[in-house]
Amino acid sequence: MAPGPRLQNLQLTSLSSRQDPDGDDLEDVRLLDSYDEEIGLRVSSESADLGVRKVQLKVTGMTCSACTNSVESAVKALDGVVSASVSLLQNRAYVVFDPMLLKDEDVREAIDDAGFDAEIIPETSKRQKSKLQTTLTGHFLITGMTCAACVNSVEGILTKLPGVKRAVIALATSQGEVEYDPTIISKDEIVSSIEDAGFEASFLQSNEQDKVLLHVTGLCTLVDAQLLEGVIANLKGVKGVDVNLTLSEVEVVFDPEAVGLRDLVDGIERESSGRFQLRVQNPYIRSASTDAQEASKMLRLLISSLLLTIPVFFIQMVCPKIQFLASFIMVQCGPFFIGDLLKWFLVTIVQFVIGKRFYVAAYRALRHGSTNMDVLVVIGTTAAYVYSAASVVYAAYADYHTPVYFETSAMIITFVLFGKYLEVLAKGRTSEAIKKLVELVPASAVLVVKDSEGKHIREREIDALLIQPGDTLKVIPGTKVPADGVVVWGTSHVDESMVTGESIPVLKEVSSVVIGGTMNLHGVLHVKATKVGSDTVLSQIISLVETAQLSKAPIQKFADYVASIFVPIVISMSLITFFSWFICGLLGAYPHSWVSESKNCFVFSLMFSISVVVIACPCALGLATPTAVMVATGVGASHGVLVKGGDALERAESIDHVIFDKTGTLTQGRAVVTVAKVFGGMDLGDFLTIVASAEASSEHPLAKAIVEYAFHYHFNGKLESTKQRKEEILAEWLLEAADFSAVPGRGVRCSVNDKIVLVGNRSLLSENSVTFPQEAERFLVNLEESAKTGILVAYDGVFVGLFGITDPLKREAAVVIEGLKKMGIKPVMLTGDNWRTARAVAKEVGIEDVRAEVMPAEKADVVRSLQSGGSKVAMVGDGINDSPALAAADVGMAIGAGTDIAVEAADYVLVRSNLEDVITAIDLSRKTFNRIRWNYFFAMAYNVVAIPVAAGVLFPFTGLRMPPWLAGACMAFSSVSVVCSSLLLRRYRKPRLTTILQITVE
Repeated sequence: MAPGPRLQNLQLTSLSSRQDPDGDDLEDVRLLDSYDEEIGLRVSSESADLGVRKVQLKVTGMTCSACTNSVESAVKALDGVVSASVSLLQNRAYVVFDPMLLKDEDVREAIDDAGFDAEIIPETSKRQKSKLQTTLTGHFLITGMTCAACVNSVEGILTKLPGVKRAVIALATSQGEVEYDPTIISKDEIVSSIEDAGFEASFLQSNEQDKVLLHVTGLCTLVDAQLLEGVIANLKGVKGVDVNLTLSEVEVVFDPEAVGLRDLVDGIERESSGRFQLRVQNPYIRSASTDAQEASKMLRLLISSLLLTIPVFFIQMVCPKIQFLASFIMVQCGPFFIGDLLKWFLVTIVQFVIGKRFYVAAYRALRHGSTNMDVLVVIGTTAAYVYSAASVVYAAYADYHTPVYFETSAMIITFVLFGKYLEVLAKGRTSEAIKKLVELVPASAVLVVKDSEGKHIREREIDALLIQPGDTLKVIPGTKVPADGVVVWGTSHVDESMVTGESIPVLKEVSSVVIGGTMNLHGVLHVKATKVGSDTVLSQIISLVETAQLSKAPIQKFADYVASIFVPIVISMSLITFFSWFICGLLGAYPHSWVSESKNCFVFSLMFSISVVVIACPCALGLATPTAVMVATGVGASHGVLVKGGDALERAESIDHVIFDKTGTLTQGRAVVTVAKVFGGMDLGDFLTIVASAEASSEHPLAKAIVEYAFHYHFNGKLESTKQRKEEILAEWLLEAADFSAVPGRGVRCSVNDKIVLVGNRSLLSENSVTFPQEAERFLVNLEESAKTGILVAYDGVFVGLFGITDPLKREAAVVIEGLKKMGIKPVMLTGDNWRTARAVAKEVGIEDVRAEVMPAEKADVVRSLQSGGSKVAMVGDGINDSPALAAADVGMAIGAGTDIAVEAADYVLVRSNLEDVITAIDLSRKTFNRIRWNYFFAMAYNVVAIPVAAGVLFPFTGLRMPPWLAGACMAFSSVSVVCSSLLLRRYRKPRLTTILQITVE
């Protein structure tokens, strides 16, 4: 039976069936269909229809949330920008815009004008077309046509091919233009179809386009660049070439339907006679290299500043206490003391050479009406420097020597650079999850080279980034599978824990699906690559984690608002501090002994004011949420829980109801017929043949169980157990089912032997006026009360029999349900099955709230009814008919082995299809937001406490004051402490099955 209409046309990508009989292999699911793989932004269908371009930029100079807001505002102000998102931690801007109105350079210039350095990140071997575009336009050369009849013949053949949308043949040019869906039919199959019709055909090109960035060894001179450009331009399928001699890189735009990436690289090396050696630039390694360069640059600045600051500190603090050194620094050089001149010279280098980055960033921010931490650093250090320089000049021409505070300026800059360096290192550790995922992919692969007859000729080691679909790869024990594929030879066990979190090795044999990045443990395997590059499961997981780390949780809006007003408030408080102490000093409101060290109340007040400016830290607030989200999404991925953003994490934290779909979610999704009973005297064999013929056209799990049961009844032990043999037998044995139709939520209806066959539930038979005897009713009730689903059959208007079908519960279902109750969450079961079966299943797992006989279209209504009562609802499902409910729920959780559309509609993807991960997802979100709240508490408490202390509130009572250099040190370490707090989430351990029941409501 089928609960709803067949919805294959709704799938965004092709599905492949599970090959592993144990069901441990992943289906060919698309984890990111609702996200743009290249930029991590949701793109509306309207935008996709208009034809948008996506660009990713590296942005340097951002220090806090105010900076990201400035960049976003500058970009969104451009005419033609659809959406823009900026990540502080990743130093990235992702922009979607209309290429008819803007160019990439316009976006980069807008960010530069906003006061930050922007660099366009080249796309590396990723498709330029929209992921929503499912068809290609291919051009084919067709020879042998002599007249219009030939043209009509070829067009007629092509238009009848599955996946071909349109075909136009031009006799004059001997070319044909074919619009086709590459997920259904390949260019080679089109060529074969034309040749089968008696014509010669070859593929020329398509409208598909890839862009790849290659590093070139041997590119030294302008002559080399010209030679390389000429070689590449003459290769088949190349559409554009851009050689960068400075970086020894070349960007190539090519048609992947006409030439593969490996063929392109091989062709360049061959045509250049080995003069050039090329390597594909891995975008993740390139990004990591850039981050390492940033850390190295910060370390160099820190060391330089430290080497200059130590002498200044020595001259200021140590020399006056040692007699001969004190005499030396008091030696006059003209009107100046030599000690003052040395400090002035050293600090000038620190202030304006090493500290230049602060001035540049502050200027750019102020020029666009925004403020950030750099503004505070510049104000504080410049005030100390200018006052000290003025004091030295004043003392040279007046018989009055006032204290100077050059060391204050130098030490503030040094401490800030130290804090920034630690922050860069700490932020780098927040993305270790992605780095570990990237490292799973082996650098090279062993390609099995075959001749035209498919015989093994030789083996060749190639770059893993050059693997192409259809390649046969050799995977020896102890090495990693280089790409997603299917085993074509060999048997082994594969450790998939690094991708799925499943610790038990999985048996792989011929036809088993393997995942790139997993470890082959025992035997040798030959794997046919099916998904490479950005299409692999691992690449999609990496992209989804990056997407989640980019997105902002709603709680981040608070930090963004505070950051926008923070600096002006701090500057105002600094001015209030200065004038309060200064005026009180002029009025004699405090003893003169307080200012004896500083000689006058102006300097006394100025030091308090500078301390207020440099101790305030907006960065800690800005880092509180994104660092925690980045760590949490990475930790989730390592446990097989993929989160699609910080907003999903935040919503999951407050969940109080979890709705479970029954079939395939609480149950294993492997329906098995336990009993088949005939009423009315029909032979059991004939009964099974008729029902199997009707159900063979349905894709519902229960229908497949009935067909399997009937097949084994007739043929068990009578034929070879091969799939091909089974399919041949089915085609010969099954009767023709005419006028087949699936009745949503009821079953199926068709005609066999010119008689109407109905297979489904009570409602289907009742609607068609079919009655069934009391004996059958009692038998059906017993089945349903024992948690079995009853399927009724009518033939030619008469009830003839029924099936009892069971779908075993997942072993962890009952424990997970009990665990959710311990967490204060109410579980709900949702099913289209009858009430008796639903209650029996719910009783077995411990669910009290059951919603049965729910039509697929009504599942979302059940979600909304709970939400209307103020509940926060999570929906866990796996099928197409679950997608509306997944989308309607506050948090949708898709079983990773479910359908594409279910995965697309969800906020969480449970890769392992294990219900324990529902607990993990909610537990992780709760712990993450507890950490975020602590981060905000630390950041707010730091500023609330530190600013008054720096302003001297405690000085009248304790005599304690905070020198500006110490205030700078506190500011530097405040943001580091928040990042380190978020890093504690890396210690997260998922609740084990044996301890879930110990969870209590927090």
